[in-house]
Amino acid sequence: MKSLAAITFIGFFCVIWTNIPFPFPVPEGFPSPIYKFQNNPRTREGFELGRKLFYDGLLSKDGNFPCSSCHQQFAAFATYEHRLSHGFNDQFSFRNAPGLFNLAWKKELDWDGGINHIEVQPLAPLLDPHEMAEDLNHVISKMKKDKTYPVLFNRVFGSPGISSQRILKALAQFTASLVSADSRYDKMKRGEVHFNQYELKGYEIFQQKCSRCHQEPLFTDFSYRNTGLEVDSTLKDFGRMRITGRKEDSIKFQVPSLRNVFLTYPYAHDGRFVTISEVLEHYNSGVVQGPTLDSGLRKGISISSDDRFYLIYFLETLTDSSFIKNPLYADPAMGVRNEAPAHLH
Repeated sequence: MKSLAAITFIGFFCVIWTNIPFPFPVPEGFPSPIYKFQNNPRTREGFELGRKLFYDGLLSKDGNFPCSSCHQQFAAFATYEHRLSHGFNDQFSFRNAPGLFNLAWKKELDWDGGINHIEVQPLAPLLDPHEMAEDLNHVISKMKKDKTYPVLFNRVFGSPGISSQRILKALAQFTASLVSADSRYDKMKRGEVHFNQYELKGYEIFQQKCSRCHQEPLFTDFSYRNTGLEVDSTLKDFGRMRITGRKEDSIKFQVPSLRNVFLTYPYAHDGRFVTISEVLEHYNSGVVQGPTLDSGLRKGISISSDDRFYLIYFLETLTDSSFIKNPLYADPAMGVRNEAPAHLH
């Protein structure tokens, strides 16, 4: 890891800034990540710069919509209670903001997989007129006038200058580092705790009825599937087909992870479901037939009231309290300010 050759003299004191290596640990039982920081070496200073950018309203047109406005830590970096993302000039986007965690394992991002690299993902909300509504050149101009950012970028990258590439690399050092792997489920897998009878029964039902798409340990297979949802008549969101242009991808969306599922409501790409129970009932009785419907859902998934009872117990074990309270991921100016919202069944 290269040291940063930036030396600042203050009176008789010499302060030497160095980039401290910041290894990325892969949780026990997890596969090798897709994003390995090969061309963006992870350092503590790079991570801290990315965190500062993530929480800074300067990246938005009016200063009111940083990345964190739609991705709140206490909601596993999703948007608490909002069906759709809220942005500049009180506008709404046309999708529900997903939780941000374990992104280093994702080959493609967003509900439709329209972004294939974590280092360019921030461009979508930053440039969207309904979200942050900014322009990269304007963002860079604002940062250059700031007292802090020129020093921080020099420290992290080893030379003066603020560029779009450096901004995106710093943000990726933070967002790719958001790892959630310390839920009760994870502790059970590591042999630190044992499931009670309700959790164990729910786990068995989950493995029988849900694991085909929500594969452990990430609780998604990252595939795109039509899960039998009707197209919203206002949003007219046809999912993956917007990216590929293929009719066979109509109404297909990337399978979301079920980790922290009790913190990331409302559910689905458009936030149409408020509770877990509504989601389960959709699979039990609400699947809409169509030409691109996932083959495993042609008859729906039979989920009795007893199944639902036990499944909810299991899904609660996927909440990672240490993740949502980790000061390492919190706003550096404020710290962890909120508790997780109460569970809704």
